[in-house]
Amino acid sequence: MNVVVSHWSASAAVLAAVAAVSAVHLRGLRGVADDARRGGDTPPGLGREVAAFYCGLFVVALALLSPIAYWSAHYIWVRSLQDVLLANVAPVFLVLGAPWLVLRRGLPLRWPRAHGPGRNPAPRPEPEPGRAARLARMSVLTVIAFNVAWCGWHLPALYDGALRYPVVYAAEVVSYLGLGVAFWLQLIGSRPLSPALAPLRRVALVAGTVIVSTVLGMVLVFGSGLAYPGYAGPGHRVLSVVYDQQTGGAVLWMLVLPAYVTVGVALLIRWLKDEEDQALASGLDRLLKPAKPAWPSRPGLR
Repeated sequence: MNVVVSHWSASAAVLAAVAAVSAVHLRGLRGVADDARRGGDTPPGLGREVAAFYCGLFVVALALLSPIAYWSAHYIWVRSLQDVLLANVAPVFLVLGAPWLVLRRGLPLRWPRAHGPGRNPAPRPEPEPGRAARLARMSVLTVIAFNVAWCGWHLPALYDGALRYPVVYAAEVVSYLGLGVAFWLQLIGSRPLSPALAPLRRVALVAGTVIVSTVLGMVLVFGSGLAYPGYAGPGHRVLSVVYDQQTGGAVLWMLVLPAYVTVGVALLIRWLKDEEDQALASGLDRLLKPAKPAWPSRPGLR
């Protein structure tokens, strides 16, 4: 127990980044509270969003400052756990936290405001077909970029490079968090941003991501060769590097599934509800529309 508790990291860069983001967010919340006292509207669900956002920051700190960060340099399965926290768990909470307007409110810069203080912006008009197509392509490209980064950072050269060189490790962490947030923004709403794709198309993106993650996990779980020689050393006296590597593959394979399955099921339910509402509206239109006479009327007939 002493060994685990003693290996907490005190990374100045991580502490400074988390403290800076928290300070800007708290300043923004204070501004929102001031606007509410002046008669402005408080966004609905703000308390839940604040809790989710700080859960996301806590997960980032847990992955980079706790003993997980220390042992990730010694064991592949701990490194896999850290990867899941940074690329999947923390981004989900950050997106659910919808901090964008609050962070903008907390920045020392002054932004032009077209609406009254504390009021939600008016709904934007529906994008024209060309812009909607561009947004749809960007959504697909974002999901592809996330999956490329997820697999790319598990290539032996980059994986061991992040172990040896702090700059490579920092690039890995930033890309996991940045692309992870961008990825989840394509799947779930984050006020005032909305996904560009319909629910069923988002289900297809989730399914493709599950396939990619499954293939990566299976390659590591069923591989018998040494993929990451950077981890070979005296620390694996009890757990061999290959067995550690296979355990890490299982962590990558299994721990990402709950979030993907949850959002996939939610999107399917949303799609079925939309289809049912559309069918109901179509049926009501047919009922309310005046029926045409079965026989054509002739002039002079009464």
